[in-house]
Amino acid sequence: MRRLLCGLATALCCTAGAAPAAPAQRVVSLGGALTEIVFALGAGGRLVGVDSSSIYPPAATRLPQVGYYRSFSVEGVASLRPDLVLASDQAGPPPALAQLERLGQPVVVLPSAPTLPALDKRIAGVAAALGLQAEGARLNERLRTDVAEFAQSPRHQRVLLLSSHTGKLQGAGAGTAADAVLQLVGATNVLAASQGYKPLSAEALAALRPEVIVTTTMSIATVGGLNAFLAQPGVAVTPAARAGRVVVLDDLLLLGFGPRLPEALRLLRAGIDARP
Repeated sequence: MRRLLCGLATALCCTAGAAPAAPAQRVVSLGGALTEIVFALGAGGRLVGVDSSSIYPPAATRLPQVGYYRSFSVEGVASLRPDLVLASDQAGPPPALAQLERLGQPVVVLPSAPTLPALDKRIAGVAAALGLQAEGARLNERLRTDVAEFAQSPRHQRVLLLSSHTGKLQGAGAGTAADAVLQLVGATNVLAASQGYKPLSAEALAALRPEVIVTTTMSIATVGGLNAFLAQPGVAVTPAARAGRVVVLDDLLLLGFGPRLPEALRLLRAGIDARP
């Protein structure tokens, strides 16, 4: 077994009975947020491959891709001869990770939960695996300071985060990254009583009466642009659509819960507070 579980409290990685290895120089990242962390730590030059969700920064898109992190190519990873694979705990399928381990590939698995403690652990774990603990500690401290500014009075607008990635409208409920960012800016999520992403009929969507709709660039592109998005049945009759109160952010920025979280919160708060 070569999977390394990061000692997150101490930001050290180890295997039983083994001394920490030398910092990895050929790294494959399976998860867009993990790729962002590597670059934020100044170690982007060590990446030799990424998954298809790694769309930021632009330099990441020029690296060899090994498929989507939830269904990555074992052969693609192995062909890059990495000395470290960073993987979200949602990466897989599990047999693929096990196969990497049988091939002798060291794998560090990081938590993906959309919470500040989990983000702290993601950064500390990546930093430890790369031998950049001091840089990781500074990044975490800066993020905590920047995010703290959003702990202000709640916003009173009723907000719905709406996705149409699959061609069908879904709203984000509790336990999602979308709900987490809405909470951090003090917004009222109209689907907070639901868990996960919930398919919404035109009637159900209209009944929610959101005052602000938040969505992503991919959702807009899927239906052919902002006007087409707002014209969808159920969307068009909401107070948000009628007033033109729609906030559109890049998918990974809004939902990645990575090192750009403060930027996402600033843009989200500004969009929610903007007057039509």
